[in-house]
Amino acid sequence: MLRVGDLDRAIAFYTDVLGMKLLRKHDNEKYQYTLAFVGYADESEQAVIELTYNWGTDSYDQGTAFGHIAIGVDDIYATCNTIRANNGNITREPGPVLGGSTEIAFVTDPDGYKIELIQMKGATKGLKG
Repeated sequence: MLRVGDLDRAIAFYTDVLGMKLLRKHDNEKYQYTLAFVGYADESEQAVIELTYNWGTDSYDQGTAFGHIAIGVDDIYATCNTIRANNGNITREPGPVLGGSTEIAFVTDPDGYKIELIQMKGATKGLKG
């Protein structure tokens, strides 16, 4: 679950930039929050991300415990080109990790959360470049 300061902006990023689907959205009038679930498939098939918007709160301190979300991709270079074309913020261009051969890149969402893209050999789920 990620707390977001602008739910529409967050949904647009995860759907338009990262290519996820908005699976469902629910308002809780009594406790003044909205939940949106995004993913590449339903949670019966894959993990999904819960975006939580607490009404009237437009930003959060992220703290030091959270690192990043990681997503496996088929073609990290094509994926980054797609993200760039959709005005996504790539903070580390694709390439091998230091001292290794696994190719990664990093993207930051509108609330500052880091998302690591990992080149997956023969992956069938996640972002398509």
